[in-house]
Amino acid sequence: MLTYVGRRLLAAIPTLWGVATAVFIMARLLPGDPARVIAGVTASQDQVDHLRRQLGLDQPLPVQYLDFLGGLVRLDLGTSAHFGDPVLAEIGSRLPYTAELALAALALAVVLGISGGVVAALRRNTVIDVVISTVSMLGISMPTYWLGLMLIVLFAIQFRLLPAAGADSPESVVLPAVTLGLLSVGLIARMTRSSLLEVLGQDYVRTARAKGVSPARVVVAHGLGGAVVTESVFGWPGVGRLLLDSIFSRDYPMVQGLVLLFAVTYIAVNLLVDLLYVVVDPRVRYG
Repeated sequence: MLTYVGRRLLAAIPTLWGVATAVFIMARLLPGDPARVIAGVTASQDQVDHLRRQLGLDQPLPVQYLDFLGGLVRLDLGTSAHFGDPVLAEIGSRLPYTAELALAALALAVVLGISGGVVAALRRNTVIDVVISTVSMLGISMPTYWLGLMLIVLFAIQFRLLPAAGADSPESVVLPAVTLGLLSVGLIARMTRSSLLEVLGQDYVRTARAKGVSPARVVVAHGLGGAVVTESVFGWPGVGRLLLDSIFSRDYPMVQGLVLLFAVTYIAVNLLVDLLYVVVDPRVRYG
């Protein structure tokens, strides 16, 4: 097991290097001058040039790239050009909000997804099965931003039951959590149904979660991208909204740091899920 974990961690190094290189290049392909965007339209050219030197943007791209990689080796993601704080500190202040949203969405997705999939499997080829399958497909197909806006119109504007945006009260997490969670409910329900049907057709009972992709991995794979849009729609002060704000403000260090955070999170969760397979099913062994 330790050998397997070691191999996975070593394999993650070139993956993270590739992600770091890709985000470095793509960030600099964004149109516009970051120094001008940060300084503002009223800033003089001398002020813009001074800011460009401060940000290191006057250096050749190979020099900027080597400085970036050197910072990664020291676990230093640099200083945010927009906020003026260290990237890690700014991300750390936003992570609790994203964690709160992710846990709420995960609970919703797992409870509704697994229960819906079990009911659909037990009522196979009935009206209930058709309804659950149809709702699952709609959940998979609906764009995040559209669903979020519709929930705001219905529950925040029409009925005034829940806040439309922000994170000022416990109720503020409800609409964004529902929006983000419904992205995975349909996928989990469909996987649970197919896995359970396969299990029920065998002579012995297996755990459905030991088959295919686990709900946790689905939530991470589809939820990271959904969180970016969801937090932006609802004004939720998490890392998803921070990423969009940083892209619009051409904050290279923050964009690079957040994309790397997403990559590390995805790799870590996939490794954790694979290791949990051994706990769920002792017959699974990694060699």
